[in-house]
Amino acid sequence: MTVTARPLSPGAEALLGREVPVLDLGFVQPIDYMGNDIDIVQAARVSYGPSTRKVHDDRGLLRYLMRHRHTTPFEMCEVKFRCKMPIFVARQWIRHRTANVNEMSLRYSEAPDEFYVPALEHVTLQSTTNRQGRDAEAAVPVELRERVRALLLARHEQLYADYQTLAGELGIARELARTLLPVSLYTQWIWKIDLHNLLHFLDLRLDPHAQIEIRLFAEAMAGFVQAWVPLSWEAFVDYRREALPFTRVEGVALSHILRGASADEAAAKAGLQGRELREFNEKLARLRALSEPTGS
Repeated sequence: MTVTARPLSPGAEALLGREVPVLDLGFVQPIDYMGNDIDIVQAARVSYGPSTRKVHDDRGLLRYLMRHRHTTPFEMCEVKFRCKMPIFVARQWIRHRTANVNEMSLRYSEAPDEFYVPALEHVTLQSTTNRQGRDAEAAVPVELRERVRALLLARHEQLYADYQTLAGELGIARELARTLLPVSLYTQWIWKIDLHNLLHFLDLRLDPHAQIEIRLFAEAMAGFVQAWVPLSWEAFVDYRREALPFTRVEGVALSHILRGASADEAAAKAGLQGRELREFNEKLARLRALSEPTGS
């Protein structure tokens, strides 16, 4: 067994190198990491001084840091993933500009014959209330879902045949032949990021409003983070993922509810309407769910 002086995380060690399947052909594979929960604590104590140890245990200090958004100590940990995803997912993903990325190039490599085709349950209609998303509640006949998949498969086959004609038979440069390929084509990259920025990525991409395809990649990565830094993950869930931040206007509405107004009356008095009103009602529903008894 190789001996190392670097800090190890037993949970991360058990998952290194394992490919977690995502979508039909994609995956997330953790290939390296640096640091663990203790490294975050030690980084914080450099700032606060040795006397901090007498006030906070490691878990308590991590929770304090997360709760008060002292983010620098979380940047001491890094992780590197190898990922395979459709190009349209990669284009959403790359908007998180706080990572180091090296992507497969179709100037140097031949494009693979690998295209994303959504599962039947992911073929849905355009939302009428969200211009950039699906309507998960709308009923879609199975026949229509199957027709969509058939159209996508047929188009992929034709486009890849045309690509092979350009890049193979006609000898056209790969950098030009690739221009006819769709964003459903699979790509790969190595993605390295520190824990603070990774948690920010996960906070956004695990949200139910995120596109389902990138959300599934986020879920695969979240599984590794939970095993890698369990104390930090616990604090992240308590103070970020499952927290309920309220805006000033929502606070006004809550103050009316505490004084006996109904939710509708309180929202009207506070001036909440449209999407803001829907979001406020969603938060109220989550609050009510917290007070309901859970099954044993």
